[in-house]
Amino acid sequence: MKHWVWFASLLGVLFTTPRGLAAGLIIIDPPTWPSPGPQPPIVAPPWPPGPRPPRPVPPPYPAPPPRPVPPSVRVYPFAPLEVSYHRADIRIRDQIASVAVEQEFYNPNPGQLEGTFLFPVPKGAQIKKFAMEIGGKPVEAELLPADRARRIYEDIVRKMRDPALMEYAGRDLIRVRIFPIEPQSRKRVTLSYTQLLRAEAGLIEFVYPLNTEKFSAKPIRNVGLKLDIETTRALKTIYSPSHSVEVKRQGSNRATIGYEVRDAKPESDFQLYYAAESDGIGIHLMTYRPAGDDGYFLLLASPGTDVADQKIVPKDVAFVLDTSGSMAGKKLEQAKKALQFCVENLNESDRFEIIRFSTEVEPLFDGLVEASKQRREKAADFIKSLRPMGGTAIDEALRKALALRSVGDGVHRRPEISAATVNEPAAGVADQNRPFVVIFLTDGLPTLGVTNEDQIVAGVNQKAANTRVFCFGIGNDVNTHLLDRITESTRAASQYVIPEEDIEVKVSNFFTKIKEPVLANLKVDFPETVRVSKLYPNALPDLFKGEQLVLVGRYSGAGSGSVVVQGTAGRATKRFAEDVKFAESAAEHDFIPRLWATRRVGYLLDEIRLHGENKELKDEVTELARQFGIVTPYTAYLIVEDEKERGVPLTTQSLPQLQTDDLARGVAGGAYRNLSVERSGGGAVAAARYGLALKSAEAPADALALGNAEAERSLAFSAVTASPNRGGFGGGAGTASAAAAASGPVTGPAVSRIAQYTQQARFVNGKNFFQNGNQWIDSSAQKAAHASRVRIQFNSPEYFDLAVKKPEARAWLALGQNVQFVMSGTLYEIFE
Repeated sequence: MKHWVWFASLLGVLFTTPRGLAAGLIIIDPPTWPSPGPQPPIVAPPWPPGPRPPRPVPPPYPAPPPRPVPPSVRVYPFAPLEVSYHRADIRIRDQIASVAVEQEFYNPNPGQLEGTFLFPVPKGAQIKKFAMEIGGKPVEAELLPADRARRIYEDIVRKMRDPALMEYAGRDLIRVRIFPIEPQSRKRVTLSYTQLLRAEAGLIEFVYPLNTEKFSAKPIRNVGLKLDIETTRALKTIYSPSHSVEVKRQGSNRATIGYEVRDAKPESDFQLYYAAESDGIGIHLMTYRPAGDDGYFLLLASPGTDVADQKIVPKDVAFVLDTSGSMAGKKLEQAKKALQFCVENLNESDRFEIIRFSTEVEPLFDGLVEASKQRREKAADFIKSLRPMGGTAIDEALRKALALRSVGDGVHRRPEISAATVNEPAAGVADQNRPFVVIFLTDGLPTLGVTNEDQIVAGVNQKAANTRVFCFGIGNDVNTHLLDRITESTRAASQYVIPEEDIEVKVSNFFTKIKEPVLANLKVDFPETVRVSKLYPNALPDLFKGEQLVLVGRYSGAGSGSVVVQGTAGRATKRFAEDVKFAESAAEHDFIPRLWATRRVGYLLDEIRLHGENKELKDEVTELARQFGIVTPYTAYLIVEDEKERGVPLTTQSLPQLQTDDLARGVAGGAYRNLSVERSGGGAVAAARYGLALKSAEAPADALALGNAEAERSLAFSAVTASPNRGGFGGGAGTASAAAAASGPVTGPAVSRIAQYTQQARFVNGKNFFQNGNQWIDSSAQKAAHASRVRIQFNSPEYFDLAVKKPEARAWLALGQNVQFVMSGTLYEIFE
């Protein structure tokens, strides 16, 4: 008996990604402690003498029926240990990675256990200097080749009757026997190894498989990765498509990358790309193209940090701060600290102006001035003197800031003409070739002067030219439509600082990123043999030192050629070219389609929010959300309405629980309809932050989680009244009282159920699956009604034969015993 369970542990790590060494997993043998024996029955005490209390009166509203929602966290009975923490310290020198891993396992059970610690070796990986300790003592490990592991694989799965480990099939395995594992005790495991990393087209890929940690019996308290990368040539591109990471560059050849999460069960492997170049801007292209379809591409462009000081483009900055009465207290104090940080971090060649506004508009210098020490000191005194009072003259403040393009230095002086200054603007004349950035902070709605949203936006469009207007909305009472339309038309971005966040941190982090411009007014040219479309971001941002452009899109055609990135640096136009290949067929980089779809859904929903809905927009959002698993309260409502209209049977629908929950569907529908209605309030701010999370996605899974959190917050603000008979609800004012109403006995549970329903989807190996009852259904199965069908029983010889012949299906088979998926035009149905 112990042998097959031990082999189950072998299976647990056996089948993993081919690009990195996995984290460890302990599979436990059957427990040997004695049974506690029969327990006495529990007998309820008799009622005391006297009358019984009356039955409770039912509430005056129709309570929804209880609906069992499948747990979003899967339980694995063969892995009863908890992982307390997981830490990895990774040092990469050019293409050599040295990895040190530390894990702690905890046995919460009342008896002594024994088991096997396993981790897989990827096919083709060049592993050297492997060492391992358990409890601080060195141990010997045994390597099992893939063919031996495969011979025992089928018997393991049959006896376990759990396909969770299917996704790892086909790899060598290193195993270590662990005995004993005492009750309520901890086992600390450390291992280290070195690995040669693969490079392709200049990009080096590092993968650290984390997904074996999903077998922990409880969420892991702390998961942390620290990567220190050092390259001989200048380090340019650093990009993770799997996780949101913090990148700290240390000079031109070194960077530290950090990832940390708490109370989580990692479901995906950690993936990182990096590249080193000799000079200029690093340009790299990745493509993915399924057979018979247009392709997807990801373009990365980064100047790195090895940009000489003379190549940093001088910029003009106008800081525009709302000092109306509503900014009193913590908001204004934090905003003043943020403004002081920005002024202190201006480059010596920059020019700046500060404009405060309330009932009136007051500039500090009456023009753009050089960021000299004396003027920074004067600006500091001005910032300290700011006091909250009056109304909100947004239109006049913006007009004053944009007019700075035609106003030069406030101090008249005669310019000296020399070789060093021949390219500098004359005093009294603003240089149209310098990047001009307006940083606009407000916490309210326009109340004075022009207050019409359309007129304010039109005025900005008339005066902005190449000016970037970055807006910071503070609190919940801002007009999100106004700020987002301004940033949309000026190729900038909005950020919203909710009450529990720090304004100083948000603004300071933003200004640090844009401190040193390298290229403005970006343009990308592609080879003539391909046609690109649906690019995101669709308005290219400027490029700054230490930052990078992450551009995704679709393409048709194929071939090799040059991608040219060009932009302005002062008065000069600079071009950077790189030879690339747009493939006719490409199976690697399968993360690109979902990254592209996540951004596109964000842009389409923002289009609906800012400019209104039409059928084409709604239909495309629905289809992309269903195909790529971009399931949020907004898209979930669109999916259920679409499938109801098309008459899709409930047994094959994507979200059957939401379809049959009238109250929850009504709350979700009302939130979607309010997207284009609510302009201000907590719900509107949360909806704007939701769109920003999706539009700026770099790691789709993390962006979706962030977007879902904002969408659920929007539901809580926006839902005021609900009627299960109408299947809808009235729009709320988006105030704290509305949020309180939403958390009441009717809508509060509905909001919670919507959040649960959106979790019943899994995006696995390029496909999205929805859970319907006890089966997982491929989202493309609805369109395969006339496809040929193959029914295969779980654990049958045909089942394992399919896993051998179609390795791409292993991850889908691992979802459960009942799975439907489309592969090569055939609908496969796995049944128990």
